[in-house]
Amino acid sequence: MVLGLLFSLEVQSAIPAGYYDSTDGLMKAALKTSLYNKIKGHTELSYAGLWTAFQTTDRRADGKVWDIYSNSTNYTFITNQCGNYGYEGDCYNREHSFPKSWFGGEIAPMYTDLFHLYPSDGKVNGSRSNYPFGNVSNVTYSSNNSYSLLGTSTESGSSMIVFEPADELKGDMARTYFYMVTRYENLVASWTSNANTEMLGGNTYPALSSWAIIPVAAVYIARMAFAPDP
Repeated sequence: MVLGLLFSLEVQSAIPAGYYDSTDGLMKAALKTSLYNKIKGHTELSYAGLWTAFQTTDRRADGKVWDIYSNSTNYTFITNQCGNYGYEGDCYNREHSFPKSWFGGEIAPMYTDLFHLYPSDGKVNGSRSNYPFGNVSNVTYSSNNSYSLLGTSTESGSSMIVFEPADELKGDMARTYFYMVTRYENLVASWTSNANTEMLGGNTYPALSSWAIIPVAAVYIARMAFAPDP
């Protein structure tokens, strides 16, 4: 029911007018499949081309890089791209918020799908690794100002390591995850998440495991409730 509600909210807030008419009256799995048929087949970018795309998609009001995992950086596009890094504030890289290891690595078109790629501080991104998003109950690492957290969680029913983005960005990450399992509905059942996390359900619908759906949907719905009208 939570996922059905989520997809209903997605359709109601979408534009342009008439684009989603074919989804009228659909719910749950049928709605998800209809959305997949609408958005499948996007223009694929090169991996190098992501650096240029970020200059449009992730530019702060001051022209600097909008860092998804750190609030203490002031990176300049291109100039501060990562090679090697050693500390937070060293450089920014291309973060697969939906880890590439979950869908098999450098596989097109997921590998360069801009909807789940964000510029992020290299050091914090490295600490995130490919751990799933979740609410941290016992912190083992935090980025500057405790903006992002790494630690243990029991949301899945047992203790596991999760990464927690900043509160104001959780809605963005939730939207990203629901996009990924919808855009790649034809592939997602075969994907596997990080060992012992069971983030993915191993099916086409709902695609995410039951423990993951509730917190992800909750932050998405909260974001929608307080979002300004389009």
